[in-house]
Amino acid sequence: MTCLDKIRDLYRSVTGKDTATLDEIKGSGSSRRYFRVGANPQLIATAGYDTAENDAFLYLTEHFSRKHLAVPSVLAVSPDRDVYIQTDNGAHSLFDSLDRDDLIVKAMEALADMQYQGAEGLDFSRCYPVPAMDRQAIMWDLNYFKYCFLKNTPVEFSDKLLEEDFRRMASDLAVNDDEHTFMVRDFQSRNVLVNGDDVTIIDYQGGRRGPVEYDVASFAWQARAGFSPEKRSMIIEAYLKAASRYRPLDRVRFMDRLGKYVFLRQLQTLGAYGYRGLVQKKAHFVRSIPKALINLEESITDAYPYLASVLKEMISLMSPRFAVADKLLVKVGSFSFMQGIPEDMSGNGGGFVFDCRGLPNPGRYDEYKKLTGCDKTVIEFLEKCPEIHSFVDAAKQMTGISVATYKERGFASLMINFGCTGGRHRSVYCAEAIARYIHSNFNVDVLLTHREQNISELLQAK
Repeated sequence: MTCLDKIRDLYRSVTGKDTATLDEIKGSGSSRRYFRVGANPQLIATAGYDTAENDAFLYLTEHFSRKHLAVPSVLAVSPDRDVYIQTDNGAHSLFDSLDRDDLIVKAMEALADMQYQGAEGLDFSRCYPVPAMDRQAIMWDLNYFKYCFLKNTPVEFSDKLLEEDFRRMASDLAVNDDEHTFMVRDFQSRNVLVNGDDVTIIDYQGGRRGPVEYDVASFAWQARAGFSPEKRSMIIEAYLKAASRYRPLDRVRFMDRLGKYVFLRQLQTLGAYGYRGLVQKKAHFVRSIPKALINLEESITDAYPYLASVLKEMISLMSPRFAVADKLLVKVGSFSFMQGIPEDMSGNGGGFVFDCRGLPNPGRYDEYKKLTGCDKTVIEFLEKCPEIHSFVDAAKQMTGISVATYKERGFASLMINFGCTGGRHRSVYCAEAIARYIHSNFNVDVLLTHREQNISELLQAK
């Protein structure tokens, strides 16, 4: 039986009638699938094949529902527990209404309720994948950042020194034994549904025992939300007021801890963006990277000096590559096919890729091997070859059409790459020629990058 058949059966068991409509909701960062099912009543179906994760969500939802917290109600579960039906608590998220401070205040109240009231009587051993935000869980997050984002940058670093700072950070931020509060884990505006003036928290299946500051950091420093410092202050004040209903909070201590968890959250977020965006090629996550880099830069602490130095170098190198332009930026680059085709960091999914390996290769001759396509003798060698002129002229014709169209239509990014075996001679020469042709003829900014030489140059429009 397919998941769609299971959904129809569950809907029939809840409502007593068949459904003619079953529309899949645009997915998020997980492998779970969501469907809006039927009408009168309209319900939400979830299909997920990690039964341990499903069990955690179902247990938490039952527990929170008994306490009348702001969560959906689960109405039916398939026998194998990989599909369940729940109430539809709104078609829009708080992300669509960030100008409404009243809804943000309600979200902070709902968060505090879940953290404090929700923790009462909760069996944390049933949380997924771990019962607490302990040292090991923090190390997982830090290594997620290291392997899914940092390793995808040209930054060179010492694994030993980085690991030492990671371990210190994990020890500093692990939840204390006397902290018995529920940490939602991914509390951000897209995971708060809005229905009129009511809010509902979703996506808490990764929650666990943990510090309350982490959830405030997740919400107020969400990359795509782009909150101003003033807005963040309002969010923090709303949370402190809501949490004070349960226990008094030391403001100085709270703000000190909040800053540390903001730093941790930014690293975890960039790990997710690296995996979902750079590895899985999901454009939404790539588009979130520029703001996440800004948030990270603002949150870096010198308490972990080697980590801080690595991050500062990473941000310096990567920010131009992910920059969001308000006018057309043409990115022209050279690369080695042996090292893979460059990623398009704009979220557009790519652009032109020209294969220069069929052109005469100066790298076959000893006198040129240590030179590049920017050196005079290599240029003279290549320009004696008629194939080079034909190739570059054809590239000018093809790319010129797109540059003119993109500029006219107000697009912000176009990527053009030239590859050869080593990314040193032919591709460098062609990238130089096309970059300077576009800059001279179309009056646009051109970012010229020779990846294998780790060289970048911005040719600004006149």
